[in-house]
Amino acid sequence: MLESFIPVATDSDFPLENLPWGVWEWREPGSSAPSIHVGVALGEHCVSATTLQAAGYLQDLPGAPSGVFSHGRLNEFMGSGQPAWRAARQQLQRLLASGEGAVRDDLELRQRAIHPASDVRMLLPAEVGDYTDFYASRQHATNVGVMFRGAANALQPNWLHLPVGYHGRSSSIVPSGVHVHRPRGQLLPAGAAAPVFGPSAQVDFELEVAAVMGPGNPLGCPIPLAEAWSHVFGLVLLNDWSARDIQKWEYVPLGPFNGKNWATQISPWVVTLDALEPFRTALPPQTEPEVLPYLREEAPYRVTYDVDLAVDIVPAVPHDSGSGSGRAATVTRSNLKNLYWSFAQMVAHHTAGGCSLRPGDLLGSGTISGDTPGSRGCLLELTWAGRDELELRAERRQGEELEGGAAAEGPRAGAGGVGEEAGGGAGAGGELLGRRRYLEDGDTVVLRGWCGGGGGKRIGFGRCEGKLLPCR
Repeated sequence: MLESFIPVATDSDFPLENLPWGVWEWREPGSSAPSIHVGVALGEHCVSATTLQAAGYLQDLPGAPSGVFSHGRLNEFMGSGQPAWRAARQQLQRLLASGEGAVRDDLELRQRAIHPASDVRMLLPAEVGDYTDFYASRQHATNVGVMFRGAANALQPNWLHLPVGYHGRSSSIVPSGVHVHRPRGQLLPAGAAAPVFGPSAQVDFELEVAAVMGPGNPLGCPIPLAEAWSHVFGLVLLNDWSARDIQKWEYVPLGPFNGKNWATQISPWVVTLDALEPFRTALPPQTEPEVLPYLREEAPYRVTYDVDLAVDIVPAVPHDSGSGSGRAATVTRSNLKNLYWSFAQMVAHHTAGGCSLRPGDLLGSGTISGDTPGSRGCLLELTWAGRDELELRAERRQGEELEGGAAAEGPRAGAGGVGEEAGGGAGAGGELLGRRRYLEDGDTVVLRGWCGGGGGKRIGFGRCEGKLLPCR
């Protein structure tokens, strides 16, 4: 058990064992303009690697260029590779430990390098050059296939042979806390013979996790499966906001376009694979059918991580209503183990033809759904394409303690939610806050993810939170 001189709550997402990486804006007292910092989260604080490196620490990281934390983004550090990542992590754990006085006893440096989370504005952790979204959960793919093609043809013939994906838009990736607007687009109303142009009536969230790429590969040089994990810098939560009615009309024959290109939201802290290592777990073998050799993972290398996932909806409240304001309903619970295709397979397949991946690129998992109704990862599944209404129920106000941890804003936010699995969603009992088939204007969606807890150290992702606003 590691202890820091910076206070860290026992249920924090961000103990010294985690130290996820992020980028933020902070205004130093007396300064006329904010500065951008690269660093890590620790409890309710952000520790600036930018400031520490300028003060003479975090030097000589193997493979990393000089001043790697001075660029206001993580791309250069991500591209430096595992030896640099691990050296920086080890040095930070030593510098921030309770028994180490170099930073602890330097009051002036502490004030410049350790920022209260309430005083910062989180930015994207990297410049995302490219974003690819996969479709890697068998349960999700099966549910959607049953809805639209029937049980006999639920999975397309290629699905069990390769990780299906499509290229999204990096230009519309935003960090947690940014509001998004309902999109307009071309859609085909029920029973109509011709499409119309108008606001989407079927806005949805998607519960995903994304791999943030490290060094990557030169054009024309595939990444072998055995090396794929070494190119993953870490993981973030991802909400691939979707307009289902626009998507349904446009997706044949080339797949999603305007239905998904208008907003993709990620959590601001990148949790490294070293922090997740205690929670590594095996995925079931792929034997029926057996995949082609370039995608074939043999034990003990066919792995993922035991990451609990949850989605809360804070429903919009009419202006003339005083009830329910600010209260959240947990609508689904899932786990990263509910993937059929691993991130290593996604990397290997993505680069198999010679496509290059670059530091900061995102590979989304696709919606992560489990075997039970309460673990379905989007409203499309939870309401069965809008056929059923989903009840939003909650027992506590947003910001109050939730089961398994805090629900407040800031780095330690992102703990477990409320309610038990029942019916189509994860919440049961409690006050009825509303009903939904799809999201309404003013609804806030919060994705959470964490490993461990329950008396042990918790490794969390924080929150991926966004509010849906009306069309512009």
